[in-house]
Amino acid sequence: MKLDRRKFLNMLLGIGGIGGIVSIIYPIVSFLNPPKSAEPKVNSLKAGLNSDFPENTSKILKFGRKPVILIKTGKDQYKALSASCTHLDCIVQYKQDTKQIWCACHNGLYDLNGRNVSGPPPKPLEEYDVKLIKEEIVVTKLG
Repeated sequence: MKLDRRKFLNMLLGIGGIGGIVSIIYPIVSFLNPPKSAEPKVNSLKAGLNSDFPENTSKILKFGRKPVILIKTGKDQYKALSASCTHLDCIVQYKQDTKQIWCACHNGLYDLNGRNVSGPPPKPLEEYDVKLIKEEIVVTKLG
């Protein structure tokens, strides 16, 4: 097979064109598919001192990358639940007057055990374990 000048130039242009297309498409695909970032492994979290936490109040804590709501329900009694609504991941709030957890996005309500009472949330909030260790409040992931 004899390769004349025209075929040789067409082959060079074809290879260059394919290289040009790849050099444009590869960065776009790389941008749209970001690298996986390592999530910090958090098993427990110190939330503060028991004496600094008034009854019937709440506090949002950062448990790794997930928000957790800590509620003091009575003397030395706490509840810790995921602070992300199961409907659209909005951050929930504790309503002191009704003693319920409320999602402001779509008016979803949860009881103090994390069960959905009303509104659009499809499932209950994830529960965390709370222990008092020498006046220190420690929140631990269940399971």
